[in-house]
This record gives sequence, structure tokens and C-alpha cells, in this order.
Amino acid sequence: MTAIDDVAAYLPDERVPIADLADRLDLTQRQVQVFHRFHGLRDVCRQKPGATLAELLTGAVNGLAELRGQEHRVRYVMYARAISVTVPFPMNPLHEMCRAVGLSHAVAFTLTHHACATGLLAVDIAGRMLATDGEPGALALIVAGEKTFTRDAELVPETSVFGEGASACIVSSDGPRDRLVSYVTSTRGDFDGLLSADADLLARYQKAYPDALAGVMFGAAERAGMRLDEMSLILPHNVNVVSWRRLCRQIGYPLDRVVLDNVPLTGHNFAADLFINYRTAKDQGRFKPGDRYLVAAAGLGATFSAMVFEH
Repeated sequence: MTAIDDVAAYLPDERVPIADLADRLDLTQRQVQVFHRFHGLRDVCRQKPGATLAELLTGAVNGLAELRGQEHRVRYVMYARAISVTVPFPMNPLHEMCRAVGLSHAVAFTLTHHACATGLLAVDIAGRMLATDGEPGALALIVAGEKTFTRDAELVPETSVFGEGASACIVSSDGPRDRLVSYVTSTRGDFDGLLSADADLLARYQKAYPDALAGVMFGAAERAGMRLDEMSLILPHNVNVVSWRRLCRQIGYPLDRVVLDNVPLTGHNFAADLFINYRTAKDQGRFKPGDRYLVAAAGLGATFSAMVFEH
């Protein structure tokens, strides 16, 4: 059974107030206030000038205590990426990271096209590949996190601001904890397009978003043989606070059991949010043995995904 053996998060020390990004993002003072007061977004993480994407990912991998001394067991390294292209050819930050952490022997590749829900796709694929190989003790490493190198990589209009945080997790096919119970994903190709350039598409996406995300969440809970309100926690993507407040009201789930602590501190960190929020919940002692919790994400394009795990 697919299981997560360890999770680490790397958040650069530099925090940039969204107000300081207003000129570059063409935000009015009113729009900044909406992000602060309505969406609950305040600061975003940024690497120091000159720092690279490979360094960002390496920072997360270096936080994996259970990887040390076990590098030889890693068969696959997967980069769960929200944006299809992040660096110019022939640069390859994934392979740079593998060399830096002693994983050059592993098969390394990138997953995209589920946008910010790609982290869940990576967990599913990692577990399936390890199970198919049948190699005792083999592991997969998943990394996530990206640079905000363009305006489209910094901002979802009227919705969220992206940060530069990263995460890493180790997946096994027979781990003793955080075992995958169910996975539901739905892709809505009718929302494929650039939201910042298409006001009608943005409006239709915002209208459909709550029902689409709720649908996969209910579906994942049902496949796990549970009601959604029986989940001990929800680990969200950090799009904003208000969308989760509305969704919780719609689905009848307590907002205080959604791990939203990082939204005002880090912004939306692409596909890394789910693992960053896992690390926060774990450090806060919010998991008990046997707890079942749900992770959920939406990726522009649009893909909606949810997973249930048992701690």
C-alpha cells in the first residue's frame, strides 16, 4: 500500500509583503486590501536574489531526516511541477538537485499538467511504480516548489499570490504510517486557458470551483468508506482563506480543522502546499495514530483532486 514515510518543508527566510509587490503585479491599493482583509493573504516567501530553483528544492530534501543514509534505496525522483516550463534549455534543476543530495543513480523525471494538484498525482504514480517493480525496500522521492519568475507565476487574478516555498516527501509501497486510502481526481478541460487574459473564463471558473472541489473531496471520503465530516483534518492548497471558509460552510466541515496557518505567511506555493501543511500539522501534534485526514488541491487548467490518508 502506498505510504508517505517522511515529509519536509523549506521556506526561505525572506518574507515579502504583498503590498510591496503591488507595482510589479499592477495591483491597486484596493486590490491589495482585498488580498489582506478578504483572502487572508499577507506575505509571500521569496529566495534571496540570485538563489536558484535547484537550491530551493535541495533545501527541502535536506530536511528529510529519514533519507540520510538511505539514499541508495531511492529508485525514483519525481518533480511535481505546476508550470510546464520553469528554466531555459539546457538547464535542469532537478538533475542539479539530484547531484547535490547524492541521488544521481535514481530515475528522475518531472510531472506536470495537473498544475497545483500535481503533488497528489505524484504520490499516486510513485506508489504504483514501486508496487509494480516489487523491489523490497525501494523508495521514491517527490519534490515540489517553483520560482515566481513571471507575473503569471506570481498571481492568480482576484484569487491568490504565489510564494517560493518547497517540499519533499519519501514514498514507499509498504510504509507503516500515512497510508493512502483513496484518490479521486477530475480534469475539466473547459477551463483550460489563461485566466488573467479572459475575464469570462475567470468568472466561469470561480463559479464552478466550489462544487468541483467539493465533488472530489466527497468522492475520496466515500471511497474511503467514511463521511467527509469524519476526517480529522483537511490539508488544503493555500489559495486563500475565504475560499476555504465558503467551501467549509457548503460541505458542513469545521473550518478550524482545515490547516490554514500558512496562508498569511507563505502564500500559495504551487504543488508544494499540501506537504508544507502536512509538516505544519505534524509539528503541531495534530495527528493521532489511526486518524484519517484528507488532502485537497485544485490546479488551473483545471484539475481537482483529493486523497485520504490514514496516519
